[in-house]
Amino acid sequence: MAAPATSFRVVMAQLDFLVGDINGNVGKIAAAAAEARDRLRADLIVFPELTITGYPPEDLLLRPGFIRQVKPALQRLCGEIQGIAVVIGCPLPTPDGLRNAAVVLDDGAMRATYYKQWLPNYSVFDEKRYFVPGEDPAVVAVAGVRVGVTICEDVWLPGPAAQAAEAGAQLLINLNASPYHAGKSDQRLSVLRERVRESQIPIVYVNLLGGQDELVFDGGSMVVGVDGTLVRRAPFFAAGLYPVDFQVSAAGMTPIPGEVAEEPGLEEGIYQALVLGVRDYVEKNGFPGVVLGLSGGIDSALTLAIAVDALGPERVEAVLMPSRYTAEMSNTDAELEARALGVGYHILPIEPAFQAFLQVLQPVFAGLPPDIAEENIQARCRGVLLMAISNKTGKLVLTTGNKSETAVGYSTLYGDMAGGFAPIKDVLKTMVYRLAAYRNSLSPVIPRRVFDRPPSAELRPDQTDQDSLPPYELLDAILHGYVEEDRSVEELIAAGFDRATVERVARLVIVNEYKRRQAAPGVRITPRAFGRDRRYPITSGFRR
Repeated sequence: MAAPATSFRVVMAQLDFLVGDINGNVGKIAAAAAEARDRLRADLIVFPELTITGYPPEDLLLRPGFIRQVKPALQRLCGEIQGIAVVIGCPLPTPDGLRNAAVVLDDGAMRATYYKQWLPNYSVFDEKRYFVPGEDPAVVAVAGVRVGVTICEDVWLPGPAAQAAEAGAQLLINLNASPYHAGKSDQRLSVLRERVRESQIPIVYVNLLGGQDELVFDGGSMVVGVDGTLVRRAPFFAAGLYPVDFQVSAAGMTPIPGEVAEEPGLEEGIYQALVLGVRDYVEKNGFPGVVLGLSGGIDSALTLAIAVDALGPERVEAVLMPSRYTAEMSNTDAELEARALGVGYHILPIEPAFQAFLQVLQPVFAGLPPDIAEENIQARCRGVLLMAISNKTGKLVLTTGNKSETAVGYSTLYGDMAGGFAPIKDVLKTMVYRLAAYRNSLSPVIPRRVFDRPPSAELRPDQTDQDSLPPYELLDAILHGYVEEDRSVEELIAAGFDRATVERVARLVIVNEYKRRQAAPGVRITPRAFGRDRRYPITSGFRR
């Protein structure tokens, strides 16, 4: 009989997969497994949740033809991977329904299969729409070590971890697709420490990396020892294969301390998430680059910096579209931003187009005073120009609206909302300033004046945002409570906010749902983003 192993190496495959690209994902799995075997000398490599299909596959899971591709993919991996055990995630049909599975491959065969027990059905998750839950643990011997397998939500709640330990597991593997939001990393570590106390075995937690539509997965894969110590953590927002070694003894598995990557600060983490979200949306959808309107304001300045950091200046095009109301300092600052970031730009004044629209509309507008209609025509002139450039070049239009504006409808349908992706859609205005300051701390690309001058849409003489909205510090505080924490109007008033202001903001949020339904997708960086997180009816009698 072979002597029991005294050491055991696991590789955490923190990689970026493309939803729906089963053949491409299988190729990436096989290549990573070969590298983990040959270069890193690993016994086991662990991939994220639903590796084969990418995460989240959403209603692709309802297509029988899509699910039929999974079994041949597993067979291909069994044939291509030798000399190392592999844990991968995939959907598997069973007599009782489709299940979210983790499969252990070793020696050219499927050695064990685990079915996810806790199916999240809140926030951005709706797994009960697709899967039926599992009930039983899965423990498999790999190089003499008894390895238990769980999937994502299974470590957020009691039960499956202890169940695996009771079934004889010496080490717990957890496959994840845990999306980023600010502060999420601390929550994950706290949960893992609870499961370690419950199961009394170390946990290897492998998280997905990359952007998928609105979601960003930040990695941060980690290992927690039996005493709750964080002994290894992979970098955030960085793809790679990250090994961790264990000493094996009669007393159990002891992880050998390794590098523990530092968690980014608040602004740094959000900024990195925005960059990754833009990069993957553009790359995975095959756009050659992006184009955006550059106004000289803080929102477009931050969006430009994000785009350049995501794609490089050669793939970013800026368009300055001044109107009769655009201040000269706005044009100057926009040009300074483009030059500082090395971006090519055009100056396309909208006055001729604006005049043409007014002339066409003159019979309808005759005798009526100028109002928001004329303001919105200017925004729509800009939208037409950007979409024309997009059609001609194939570049994706990035919109530049922030969460504060999106919440209260301070935006123009088919105008500044026109575009394919909204990088700062989930970023409140006050955070926009903080992120811009963070980006300037790396290299100064946004002029100081952009921070200091009152924000303005510049659609009428001497306009500022505060003509139409409460000061952003106040507005964002109310929005944080009303939108992100679901606090009622009365609760916010009891917390000290002015009744009239809260009621006005709440009404604006409610009546502008129709605009948000037509808005471009954007990167999610809070636990309560517009879109997947917050699905409200357009037609509703609710007003509080």
